Formats: sequence, C-alpha cells, structure tokens
Amino acid sequence: MAKTVQKITLSASRDIPFNQLVLSQANVRRIKAGVSIEELALDIARRSLLQSLTVRAVLDADGAETGMFEIPAGGRRFRALELLVKQKRLGRTAPIPCVVRTEGIAEEDSLAENVQRAPLHPLDQFRAFLTLREKGFTEEEIAAAFFVAVSVVKQRLRLAAVSPKLLDVYAEDGMTLDQLMAFTVSPDHERQEQVWEATLRSYNKEPYQIRRLLTEGAVRSSDKRAQYAGAAYVAAGGAVMRDLFQPDDGGWLQDAGLLQRVVCEALEHDAAVIRAEGWKWVEAAIDFSYGHTYGLRLIAGEQPPLTEVESAAVEALRAEAEQLEEIHAHEDELPDAIEQRLGEIEAALTAIESRPVIYDTADIARAGAFVSIDGSGRLRVERGYVRAEDEPPVAEPELSDPDGDSGSSGDSQREADDDDVAGPQHGPSSDAAHTAPMGDDPTAQPEAPEEDEGIRPIPDRLLTELTAYRTLALRETIGADPEIAFLAVLHVLCLKLFYRYSSDSCLEIEPKSVMFGNQAPGLVDTPLAARVDARHRGWAEQLPEDAGTLWDALLDFDTDSREALFAHCVSLTVNAVHEAWNRRPKAIAHADRLADAVSLDMVATGGWQPTADNFLGRVTKARILEAVREAKGDAIAQSIDHLKKGEMAVRAEQLLAVTGWLPEPLRTSGWQMPAMIAAQNSEPTEVAAATTMAVEDSVVRDGEIAIDPVESESDAAMTSADDHAIAAE
Repeated sequence: MAKTVQKITLSASRDIPFNQLVLSQANVRRIKAGVSIEELALDIARRSLLQSLTVRAVLDADGAETGMFEIPAGGRRFRALELLVKQKRLGRTAPIPCVVRTEGIAEEDSLAENVQRAPLHPLDQFRAFLTLREKGFTEEEIAAAFFVAVSVVKQRLRLAAVSPKLLDVYAEDGMTLDQLMAFTVSPDHERQEQVWEATLRSYNKEPYQIRRLLTEGAVRSSDKRAQYAGAAYVAAGGAVMRDLFQPDDGGWLQDAGLLQRVVCEALEHDAAVIRAEGWKWVEAAIDFSYGHTYGLRLIAGEQPPLTEVESAAVEALRAEAEQLEEIHAHEDELPDAIEQRLGEIEAALTAIESRPVIYDTADIARAGAFVSIDGSGRLRVERGYVRAEDEPPVAEPELSDPDGDSGSSGDSQREADDDDVAGPQHGPSSDAAHTAPMGDDPTAQPEAPEEDEGIRPIPDRLLTELTAYRTLALRETIGADPEIAFLAVLHVLCLKLFYRYSSDSCLEIEPKSVMFGNQAPGLVDTPLAARVDARHRGWAEQLPEDAGTLWDALLDFDTDSREALFAHCVSLTVNAVHEAWNRRPKAIAHADRLADAVSLDMVATGGWQPTADNFLGRVTKARILEAVREAKGDAIAQSIDHLKKGEMAVRAEQLLAVTGWLPEPLRTSGWQMPAMIAAQNSEPTEVAAATTMAVEDSVVRDGEIAIDPVESESDAAMTSADDHAIAAE
C-alpha cells in the first residue's frame, strides 16, 4: 500500500500597518558592524521592499493577540523602513508585506533565515553588472544604484569580459579569484587561453606569473619612449593594457613595433625644429651613450634678460609662495591644495629661469646639437657642441727678432749659417780677383771680408741649451711654490678637459676621461650622471671661450673656486671600470682606496638599488639567494629558493628594496648592512623582532609579497557583495 506524502502548509502572508510592528528580542543578529541602514533605505525607496518581513503575533498574559507583531527576522529591513517613516517618505500606517509565523520558536526563525541564505557567486554579480550595462546603464549609474565606487564597477565589468572558457573554469572553482583578476590585464581571449594552458603545465600558477606572461613583449607606460610618444601611439590605434586590480604605472603598450615607429617619427619632427635654428648638424636618437659629448667643445650662449612682464611674474610668484608658506608654517603637513599650488609656482619659476639660451650666429653655423629623450620621457636637446673638424683654423705665431722684424724660421736660420761658411763664389760672374786692390806687393792676397755685425736669430742648438737651463730653474722655483704649482696643474687640466686640441701649457700632463659607451646602458639618464654633467656645464660657463685667456681667468678665481674646479677636473680622470680585455688590478685596488678615503656610499651618492635588470636577473640563483639571505635572513631566502631564476629575480628585487644591500664590487671596506637589518639577522632585540614580524607578514603564498592596497580594496568590495549589490537583507 502506497504511503501518503504529508503535505506542508506555508505560513500565511499579509500586509500589516507599519505602526503595528516592533522589533523582537529573539533576533540572533546582535552585531551590527558593517550594516548600512541608510543605503538599504535608499534601495527600498528606489525599488520598494524586495523581501517580506518574518513576524509573530504579540500575545498578552492570557495568550490572546494584542494586534501588535514582533519581528525576529528582518530587523535591518525594519530599521530602513523606520528611517523612511522618520523622513516622512513612508506613512506610519503604510502596509508592510509580512510572513506570519505561528509554529516553532522565534530564535529558530531568525537563525534559519540568516544561515540558510546562499550568498551570490561573484561571477553572477560580474555578469549581472554586465547585463545592466548592456541594457543601457552607465558605469556611474550602476555604481550609484548599488552603492559602490565606480572603480569597483569597472573591475567587475573587466572580470566579466574575460574569456568565457576561463569564466567557466572559475565557476567550477578551477581557478582562484586572484588568478582571474590577473587575466584581466589583456583583452585578448585567445592569448588568455594560451597563458592558462601554459599555467596548467607549470608548477607556478601565481597571479604575478600570469600577468608577466600576458604582458611579455609589451612596453610599460613608465618607459621613457611611452611617456614621450604615448599620445601619438594611442592616436595611431595602439592598444594599452591596464591592470585594474594592482598599481600598473599606467599599464603596458601592447604594440612595441608601432611604438618604436611613432617615437622615431616624433623625434625626427622635433629634430627638424632644432635644425631650423640653423645648426650645422643635428643628431637625433632615442638615447646616446654616456660621454657622447666628450672631446667636443661646448660654446657658451647668453641667456636673454627677463622682460618686464617676466620680472613682474617672477616677483608675484615668489611673493605668493612666501605668503602661502607663512600662513601654513605652523602646520605639520600642508593641505593638498596648497601643496599642489606650490608645485605649480615652482614649475612656473623653473620655466622662466630655464628660458632658451641665445647663441651667436657664427657659432650656430659651426656647431651642432644632439636631440634625444631623457629618462622621464621629455625631449632632451644639447646645443652648442663643436667638432674638431669644424674648429676655426689657428694661425701659427711668427717668430720675431729682437729688433721687432719678422724673424726667419729654422730653415732660414740654417741658410744664414750656410752663407757664413760657404766662402767666396767662383765663376765667370765673380770679378772679385780682378777688382780687389793689390797694393805694391804683387804677391799679396785679397783681404777677407769682415764678419757681419748685424743681430741674427739665436741658433737652434743654443736656444735649446738656454731653454733647458730655464726649464730646470722653473722646476726648482715652482717646486718651492705650491700655490703656483697647483694653479699650473689646474690650468692644464682645464685646457685638456674643457678645450679642444689646446696646447697652451708647458706642463707635460695629459688627463684622460674614460668613455663609457655601451658599457652601462641607461647611465646617461640616471640622476648621478645628471649631477656630474650639470657641474661640468656650470664650470664651462664660468671659463672663458679663448684658451689663451684661461690663465688670467684662473688667477681671478678665489681659492675655494680653484679647489672646487680642481676637484672636478680630477674627478673626470677617474677610471675604476673593470674590463675583461684590460686587466688593471693595481688601478682597481687604488680605486678601492679612493672609495675608502671619500667614504663612498653607492646608495646615498649613487642611488643604486638592486633590480632584476641591473643585477639580480644577470647572476646565478645562488647569488640571488645569498643577497636575500644577507639582507633578510635565512627564512626569507628559503621562501623563494624553489622559484625559477626569472621569477626569483623579480621577487628578490621586491625583498631587497630600500634595504641598502650592495654586491661586492660596489662595497667599500668595512661595509655593513643598515643597522636595522643587521639587528634583524643577529640577536633578537625588540627592534629585530618587530622587523622580523613585519617581514614575515609581507611574505604570503609561499613567499609572495602581500597584495597591493588596490587589490585588497577590490577583495573587500567582493566580500561585501551581499550587503551592497543585492541589498535584499
């Protein structure tokens, strides 16, 4: 006999006036953190109430209904309705849809409603946002409707735009949300699927590895080429990949070939503008090797005086800056608006002070310019360099005799000496024997002519002897006069380092300045190179154009200026470069002594930091691990020892940032890690313990650096999807 299935009866529902509802003490939700009544009230006002309240009749002492109903489940909705009543947007007697419960107990109803509710899968939310946009909603309207930031809406829409195959994998828990976020970097579905297949075959499935594969071959927007011609690249149809979940420095320019073309076109256009100034030659390149101007003479231009309008603008800007600083002098931090305005004032003053230099027309016709891109993506123009072949011819000075007449050269001197010893001429044209008086003695010989008493140039040999003696006397005198000796050396150094082919010194000193060429790519764009070049240009502007007047100019310098110029000239002759083909162990050892003498600090002075490009990616894994071990300790080094070399280099760059770690060739004797790192790796002091805890907190997922704030914020928004997106509870 078939068993009869017991039919269930659902609780009755009815509309109850709002003023007959009260909260129940049986509601199990007691913690209200993160519960937004205001947002839910706005949502109810927009869409009406989407979910009924669960209520029970309030009974008197005899068990009879009093006409009031308590709410064990739906308290947040009731509070939102109450707020609308207070705002007079809802009547006090407005009917509220309610489910009236009579069975069980109130606490069970409250707990069941909260526990049995299934949260919306994130992918459903992504697709729902996409559906709303396809139906005409803007991103701003979606954000306003669900009380989230516009950036969150953009993130959800980007996630919904990932390849459908990968979304299906995510729906089946085949990949994590972090991995799905990484795939949003590239809009190319085919490429996304290829990278996912490669990720499945690899042991490394971390999000950063997915991002690296998707952006392989692309150019970062922080690259100087992208900053210089990024707008032209986009105008030419170039695609830019963006990461909405992590800071990306502006993203990646996907088509490197197109970028190279537009950069070259823009650079040639800018070079044509410089050529129009009349320079004899203009060389244009994305960058030049450091030292490309060595050996070329730099002509000095004149900066035009400020006009009345410019002078008034400078005074007004400086007065405004002083006033703002005085008003906010008592504040620890300047307001953002004030700080922004001070930056604008500084930029305006810099633009006025760096107005174009005016060159002489004759100099422009002889000199040239280099046009390139600096490290920040701005056009770099180096004007006024004269090549050796374009230098004006230098006339050789003529020797003159003591009488002031133009003297003869060495050859004419030798001809004069030959005439002295040649003796009389013989031949038909000589009538000396016939015309000479013979006197009474027929056997007498004609008298020899008297030697010419005129002043002739000093013979070369005698001149050599005299000047040799004078040279020795100069050595003795200068050797006893350190001040003049210093000036003489400074003079010859300046001649060789600031003037082309100048031989205006008797000192046999030949300074050499090392040419880096391609030994260190990118060196020209470093702040260190900029400081050295700026100092050199500053001295070049103070020295005279004519090498012949250099000595007098140096005599006019004060002692401090001479010493500073001398130090600069000596610094340009330093060569501590190690080259495999040019072994100089003693010179390198001396460079170490110099570094010790000046307490060289490659971090403070050179600004050097280990990166995957400049060191970590070009050494063995063992050296990478040793570097991390020295800076962070064994535990952190072990957390990355399983990675491949490229991934290890990237991770090590993050770990070594701002630690002050240096490889052996950059260390001075007695070098040590900064005190805090040293304390961390030695005895467990309070500081070391705090540092260790901070480092350990920063290493997650088997050594991966913790996610950036942008990504964390997006995850937080994801976690609160129920409260903000559906707004049903």
